[in-house]
Amino acid sequence: MRVVIAPDKFAGTLTAVEAADAIATGWRRRVPDAELVTVPMSDGGPGFVDVLHAALGGDLVAVTVADPYGEPVPATILVVGETAYLESAQAAGLHLTPESARAPRRGSSRGVGELIAAALEGGATRIVLGAGGSATSDGGAGLLSALGATADVPLDAGPDGLAGIGALDLSAARARTAGVELVLASDVDNPLLGLFGATKTYGPQKGLTEDDLVEVDGLLTAFAGLAGRKAASEKGAGAAGGIGYALLLLGATRAPGVETVAAAVDLPGRLSGADLVVTGEGSFDFSSRSGKVPYGVAQAAAEHLLPCIALAGQVLVGSREMRALGIEAAYAVVDLVGEERAFAAPSDALADLAERVARTWGRE
Repeated sequence: MRVVIAPDKFAGTLTAVEAADAIATGWRRRVPDAELVTVPMSDGGPGFVDVLHAALGGDLVAVTVADPYGEPVPATILVVGETAYLESAQAAGLHLTPESARAPRRGSSRGVGELIAAALEGGATRIVLGAGGSATSDGGAGLLSALGATADVPLDAGPDGLAGIGALDLSAARARTAGVELVLASDVDNPLLGLFGATKTYGPQKGLTEDDLVEVDGLLTAFAGLAGRKAASEKGAGAAGGIGYALLLLGATRAPGVETVAAAVDLPGRLSGADLVVTGEGSFDFSSRSGKVPYGVAQAAAEHLLPCIALAGQVLVGSREMRALGIEAAYAVVDLVGEERAFAAPSDALADLAERVARTWGRE
C-alpha cells in the first residue's frame, strides 16, 4: 500500500515536517510494510521556507531583520538557483510577540521589506514570498519603506503612522525590484479594504478592537488612495495585513500558497501510484476551504481519483461539510487522547492517532 502523507503545520505544536513524520511513525506501527511518502505542505504562512527546504534542498541564508516593533529577529532565506523563497511570518509573524505585548496599530512590515532587500542583494532574479500569519495591518507600507519608498509621514510606524498622509513616492522601491520576478504566495484572496478586507477580516485575531477596525481601514484607504486603488481590489491584496498589496504594487503575480508549494514539491508526481492520501492541520474547520492545505491536497487527490482523509488536532466540521472539502473522513487528536496530552506530547499523540486510523484505512 502506498500512502502519501501531506499535512500542514499543527499551529503552536508541530511543524509540517514534524507532523508528517509523526503520522508516518504511527502508520508504520500498524502497517509496517506500507510505502509511506511524506510531503510536508504549507499555504504560505509559518513554515513555508522549512517545507520548501525539505523538498527542494538549496541553501539557507541567515539574516537579521526587524520584527513588527523594530526589534532584531533572525530569519532565513532559501536560495534555490536564482530563486529566493521568503516567509513573511519570520519577520512580521503574530507568533513573534506574546499576546499581552501586541500593539497592532504600531506593528510594521518593515522587516519583510528587509528580507526582500537581502534577497536582492544576494542576486536573486525571482523572489517567492509566502504571506500569512502576520501581526501587522499596515498595508505593506513598512515593506515598501525598507525598499526605498518615501512619504510625508513615517511608513514604518504601523497603520497609526499613516495618519495624515498626503504624499507618497514608490519610485525607488519599484526601481529596486525592477527586472525581478516577484511572486506572492498567499492562503487568502481577500482585497485590502472594506467589509471583506484585511483589517475587517483578520484584524480581530491580531488584537484590533471594533473601533480600531474602522479607524485602521480608514487609514489604509487613504494610503491606497495615493499608492493605487486598483491593486487594493485585487485578490491577495489583503494577505498578511496588506503585505500582499505592497507586493502587487511592485508588480508581483499572485498564486495560492498551497498551489505554489504543491508545484514546488511535485505533489501531483508524488500522488502517482498512491492508494490513499493523508493530510491534516491543527484545527480542521470550514475555513480550511479558503486556500488551506487540506482543501488543496484533497483537490489534488481528487484529480488522481484517490481518497483523502485528514488528521487534525481538532475537527470542527460535520460529515457534509467535510465532503464538501473533498475529505472522506477526519479524525481528531483531542478525541483520542484529550486536550491536555494533545498539547503536552503532540508528536506522540498524533502518532497514536495515525496508528488508530491505519486500522481502518491501512491494508496489511
